[in-house]
Amino acid sequence: MLEHGGRLRRAAEHFNIPLQDWLDLSTGIAPYGFDLPAIPGEAWMRLPEPDDELEVVARDYYGVASLLPVAGSQAAIQMLPRLRKPLQVGIVSPCYAEHAEAWRRVGHRLSEFSEGSVPRALDGVDVLIVVNPNNPTGRLLPPEQLLDWHGRLAERGGWLIVDEAFMDPTPSHSLAPHSHLPGLIVLRSFGKFFGMAGARLGFVLAEQGLLRALSDALGPWPIAGPSRFIGTLLLGDREGQHRQRERLRSDSERLAQLLSEQGLPPTGGCGLFHWVVTEEATMLREFLACQGILVRRFLYPPSVRFGLPADESGWARLTRALTHYQAMRT
Repeated sequence: MLEHGGRLRRAAEHFNIPLQDWLDLSTGIAPYGFDLPAIPGEAWMRLPEPDDELEVVARDYYGVASLLPVAGSQAAIQMLPRLRKPLQVGIVSPCYAEHAEAWRRVGHRLSEFSEGSVPRALDGVDVLIVVNPNNPTGRLLPPEQLLDWHGRLAERGGWLIVDEAFMDPTPSHSLAPHSHLPGLIVLRSFGKFFGMAGARLGFVLAEQGLLRALSDALGPWPIAGPSRFIGTLLLGDREGQHRQRERLRSDSERLAQLLSEQGLPPTGGCGLFHWVVTEEATMLREFLACQGILVRRFLYPPSVRFGLPADESGWARLTRALTHYQAMRT
C-alpha cells in the first residue's frame, strides 16, 4: 500500500502523543463540513436504490448529462486500467501516486514526465493522466490546454483521464462540461470539498458507453445507502456550497500568508492545501510532528504539504510551532 496522508493513529503511536492531541494537516480534506441531519433508518436497513435522487442531483451539480457514482474516485482509479488491454500510459508527474500504481499493477507500460514534456510525449502514449489541480503541487492547467491534448489522443482512440479531486473550490476550471466527449474521463471526489471523506463517494464523468462498462466491472451497490443520502443532500445545498467556497478561499489565502511570514513561501497550492518545496522537508515534518502537528512530506522533490486548520485554536497552534521552528533554524 502506498503512503498517504491521514495516518493519524500510526503517527500517534510513533511519536507517543495521544490521538486526541493531534492537529492533522496532512490530508488536503476540508477540515469543516456542512450541518447534517439524522440519517433515516431505512438508509441502513435496505439495499441502496440506484434510482434515488443521487444521480439527478449530482448531474445538476457537475453540469453533465451522464455520470457514475463510485466508492470514492479511488475505486475508478483502480478499475479503469482493467478496461484496456496493455498499452502505453503517460502520467504528468509529480502527482497522486495511486494512478501509476493502478496501471502498473495490471501490466500497462508507464512513463512519467513533466507538464512541459507532454506535447513531445503525447504521440507515444495511448492514455494520458493529469491531476488538475495537481496533488501535491496545486498547479491548475487551463481547460483549453487539456482539451487540445484530449483531441490529439481521441483521434486515435486514446484516453485523457483528468483527476479533479481538488477542483470544487474552482469549478469554472473543470472539464465536466466536456466529459461527454469520447475518450475524456473526469474523476471527481465528494469527500474533500464537502469534508466527508468517510462517506467514500466519488463520481466518474464520461460518455455513456464507458460508464456502462465501468459500472458492469464494479458490480451492484458500490455506494452505501447512508452515503447516497448524504451525497444527495449536500450536492443539492447551493447555499452551503457557496459558504464553503468562501471559507476555503479565505483560509487558503491565510495559510499562504502565514507560511510566507514564517520563511516558508508556498511553491504552489489550491483551495484546500499549500505545498512548500524545501530541502528541510524531513526536518520540518519531524519538528512539527513532535509538536503533535501532522503534515504530509514528499521525498521527490523534498517538500511538505499543509492542509487547513479547522479553527482558531488550530491556527494559533500552527503559528506557534512555525515560529519556534524558525527560531530553532536561526
